[in-house]
Amino acid sequence: MGGLKSLKTKQIQKLYEFFIKVDATQIEINPFAQIEDGRVYCIDAKLIFDDNAAFRQKNIFELDTCEEMSQNEILAKRFGLSYIPMDGNIACMVNGAGLAMATMDIIKLYGGVPANFLDVGGSATVEQVSNAFKIVASSNDQKIKAIFVNIFAGILRCDIIAEGVIAACNELESNIPVVLRLKGTNVDKAKLMLKNASQLKGKFEFYESFEDAAKRVVELAGGGGNNEQVKKVKECCGR
Repeated sequence: MGGLKSLKTKQIQKLYEFFIKVDATQIEINPFAQIEDGRVYCIDAKLIFDDNAAFRQKNIFELDTCEEMSQNEILAKRFGLSYIPMDGNIACMVNGAGLAMATMDIIKLYGGVPANFLDVGGSATVEQVSNAFKIVASSNDQKIKAIFVNIFAGILRCDIIAEGVIAACNELESNIPVVLRLKGTNVDKAKLMLKNASQLKGKFEFYESFEDAAKRVVELAGGGGNNEQVKKVKECCGR
């Protein structure tokens, strides 16, 4: 029994060393089995690697053939954007993972379903913003009914967002309604740019309140009806 315990311990130690060495974010071993002679083996495994470590793990990331990725995922990867597809009909373009998660949560709270997680990051260029908007607005998937652009700008200026969105709309023919909420650096300049862009008239709706913007985008997508759930959440939060 002591020998088996020692073997298991060594295997787990090696797994941890491997986990650190390859910059993994998850290693799932199932099953972890013992054969007749007492030796233990990892029979099957699922590994997830940190995309931010691609520069250090080139041999691993070169194995990614993109065969199982959607067209939007391939484009996002090419443009240096964090993108995860989902099953909903409300496309989202946000900056910062925390705000992106909060955006998806509030969409769900008000009865909608997000179509994606797309984080343009805190130092995106006009080109990256333009490509990000084109990904969510020109999706071949006809399920997209509304787009929510939710930006809190610090290092990334709001006018960069505006310039990128306008550039994207110059190339797109999309009738998908867009709800836009901008806060932070150069927000007034950005709003003026967007409101003066003739190609955007009638397509964009501007909101100051996070809640009002979320309610509206869910309404445009044909969702809603979670009033009781919203009430309970507000009661729990003391609001």
